[in-house]
Amino acid sequence: MTQTHNEEQSLEALYRDVLFEHYRHPRNRGRIADAQIVAHGDNPLCGDCVTIYGKLDGGGCFEKVSFDGKGCAICTASSSMMTQAMPGKSLEEAERLAGRFRQMLRDEVPFEAPPEAPDLEALAGVKKFPVRVKCATLAWTTLKNAILAFRAGKQAGETSTEKE
Repeated sequence: MTQTHNEEQSLEALYRDVLFEHYRHPRNRGRIADAQIVAHGDNPLCGDCVTIYGKLDGGGCFEKVSFDGKGCAICTASSSMMTQAMPGKSLEEAERLAGRFRQMLRDEVPFEAPPEAPDLEALAGVKKFPVRVKCATLAWTTLKNAILAFRAGKQAGETSTEKE
């Protein structure tokens, strides 16, 4: 069954509303004072920059993830949504979700948002604007790099992401 033009417009409007809600009222914005995982990422082409903070529970799962920084609506919304998706996930689960999300924006795999972060589906439309994909993936790339640095034994705050 194919969608009609009106259904597609309604869906796009809904996604826009979700993005702007996360941009205007980002979730989990701010520093985590006792974060074990910290990394900073920049997109020098547009000026977006984020720092990701992660606190792990005793079992090695994310207890809390937050972000700080400045960015466009897509970067801020994506950062907000990413922080909602991570609590309760192991480092491996977080890496897998981040990888799947990045692949979805590159049209490599279909993506289904996890139940705890259904708003992530709203970012699927970004792939129609290739220049904005880096805005949407900055927080996710930064989180993956933070996890890699944590595993390598670097202290929180020592890492910075590579430019994509």
